[in-house]
Amino acid sequence: MQEVYIFGHKKPDTDSVTSAIALSYLKNKIGIYSKPMILGDINKETEFVLDYFNVEKPEYLEDVKIQIKDLNYYKECYANEFDSISKTYKYMTSKNITGVPIVDKNNKFIGILTSKMIGSELINGDFTKIDTSYDNIKEVLKGESLLKFDDEISGNIVVAGFGSTTILNTVEFNNDTIMIVGDRHSIIEAAINSKIKLLVIVGNLEIKEDHLKVAKENKVNIIRTNYDTFHTAKLIGLSNYVKNLLDGTRNVSFNENDYYDDFKEKSIKLGYNNYPVINNNNECLGLIRITDINKIDKKKVILVDHNTESQSVEGLDEAEILEIIDHHNIGSITTNMPINFRNMTVGSTNTIIYSLFCENDVAIPSNIAGVMLSGIISDTLKFTSPTTTEYDKYVAKKLSDIAELDIDEYANKMFKAGTNFSGKTILEIIQGDMKTYDINGKNIAISQVITLNSEEILDVEKDYIDTLNSIKENKDLSTVILCVTDIIKDGSYIFFDYSSKDLVASAFGFETIEEGYFFFKCLSRKKQLAPLIMNVIK
Repeated sequence: MQEVYIFGHKKPDTDSVTSAIALSYLKNKIGIYSKPMILGDINKETEFVLDYFNVEKPEYLEDVKIQIKDLNYYKECYANEFDSISKTYKYMTSKNITGVPIVDKNNKFIGILTSKMIGSELINGDFTKIDTSYDNIKEVLKGESLLKFDDEISGNIVVAGFGSTTILNTVEFNNDTIMIVGDRHSIIEAAINSKIKLLVIVGNLEIKEDHLKVAKENKVNIIRTNYDTFHTAKLIGLSNYVKNLLDGTRNVSFNENDYYDDFKEKSIKLGYNNYPVINNNNECLGLIRITDINKIDKKKVILVDHNTESQSVEGLDEAEILEIIDHHNIGSITTNMPINFRNMTVGSTNTIIYSLFCENDVAIPSNIAGVMLSGIISDTLKFTSPTTTEYDKYVAKKLSDIAELDIDEYANKMFKAGTNFSGKTILEIIQGDMKTYDINGKNIAISQVITLNSEEILDVEKDYIDTLNSIKENKDLSTVILCVTDIIKDGSYIFFDYSSKDLVASAFGFETIEEGYFFFKCLSRKKQLAPLIMNVIK
């Protein structure tokens, strides 16, 4: 079953991370295999929450672009380098493929064998030599093992096609000789006495007991086959190791993590029909046929706490969006098929997810209730944000009862942990919770910093303003705004890049405005600040 990735926006805050965790728990409980993910580093507040409730931090998701592993290729399709040509060709025929990866004993990819290479061997190959195993020869000739002393068989093939006298006078038997013979006992006797490598008895003919005795003493391998001399001589070459056909020209492979677009571009240049798939250890995973590259299992995703493409994961257009759960304005994401879209005017995504737990009649465990409560407290600034609804408060009370928490006491601990800026640069502080918006073709960024002590920012406000201008220039943005929200003072200080003074003033209905203006009761970027900016951008 393909897993579903659940994640919030690129700048993970507590609500987006905890809602992904909570929703993934719910989905798994109702039989949908899912996994919570994050698109960036979590902040100190979120880190505190996860540690407090002993919940594992979600893994980082770099992108959801289509990769080789998302293609419906031939899994576990390969042949061992010590397989016979015959066995490998039959395997290729059964799979309806014209090429097959060849691997060593550790499943490491060493090359690819094609039907063209096999055909070339049958026409141009050296039929007088063999390098294979006893078992391969026995299998290809459908033979019977009379004596076996060696696993490996290597040497020159001699067919007793002339008269016995001619053979005995012209052939020099030695330890490298593989003799194909019928009931010519004089030749058999000479071959055994010369300690040849292998004796192949054709036509299912008998061999004398005294010959078998000497062969055993001289450690001569013997196989008996029902095939006649002609067919035996024709088939025995197909028992050769397939590794002997590899010429080193087809060692091209693709890693399962390679991107689909890169694969298509390279495969067009190479022009081959088959490509081995490997992992990071060079272990072969299977084979891609060029005719099958459009059979794709797109990554399946559920978005929480956002529905704008610029805030989401890279490659979202290559994924299959199953569901969106959000409490923001409707953004830019579109889908090819109808999906479940739950958008409510509440203060936190976790408030919506609580409703989903109730609708599916799934009990919420204590630690999940704790992280959900944290998301609500964080996004509503403990119910002081204008985005807060009575339903947020109701849900928070239900969750606090499950988690056995005092909301005021816990919120103070959480905010204290989250507003500790020690060890962070000004750039890191600003970008910690920065969201970008595409408004009428203009890209603006609004950052919000929550603090219990705004003075530590106001004391160095020029450095923050300079950093805003640097961000604008480096990221090619039209406007960059910083909202420093002081929970104690119940309001926010507004800072902006140098060129956006008139825009910000117009947004708030002023003729002019100075950096660091304090707006009492301005606590929500989503509901109070962003809409004002959007209304004046033309």
